[in-house]
Amino acid sequence: MRVIAGQFRSRLLAAPEGVGTRPTSDRLRETLFNVLAPRIAGAAFLDLYAGSGAVGIEAISRGAGPVAFVERDAAAARILRANLERLGITGGFRLHAGSVKVFLQKRSAPAGPKPTPHEVAFLDPPYDAAEEYSATLGLLGGSAAAHLAPGALVIAEHRRKQPLDERYGRLVRTRVLEQGDAALTFYSLDRERAAS
Repeated sequence: MRVIAGQFRSRLLAAPEGVGTRPTSDRLRETLFNVLAPRIAGAAFLDLYAGSGAVGIEAISRGAGPVAFVERDAAAARILRANLERLGITGGFRLHAGSVKVFLQKRSAPAGPKPTPHEVAFLDPPYDAAEEYSATLGLLGGSAAAHLAPGALVIAEHRRKQPLDERYGRLVRTRVLEQGDAALTFYSLDRERAAS
């Protein structure tokens, strides 16, 4: 696995062993960031189910920041930290070791710390964890929408043969890109519902 472009272009990244973590392929990351290119520089980026950190590190390499990585698997989080250290990335990111649900709910609670509004949120749970998709997209389209800046994009990577819903609360599907067995589904916040 390599960083595709930007400051750390062509630098190698490690991936966790086993099948529990499935890194986003180089080709799919390239497709994703070709779409995001006009909005990535300076964008606050949220990498949920971060795994090795390949997507968030690609965002940092292309000028995004700050980047928040959320990963509950201890082995994957160790690889993510090692990838950041290997590249000499010492700032402009935060790593939250814990579940995505707890991260989104804790930082959305009235008494909790105010969440950083992100211009881009990417989620890539294990393909077989269908409940993670609906739960996370439901939170981002509902009680955890404070994690999203106005005009934010939410992108979910999933199996092409298992399409995601058109709407999750205020999140509305705007685009689907398919590549091999994978797909990227793009969402934005419904402005009409936000106003009501």
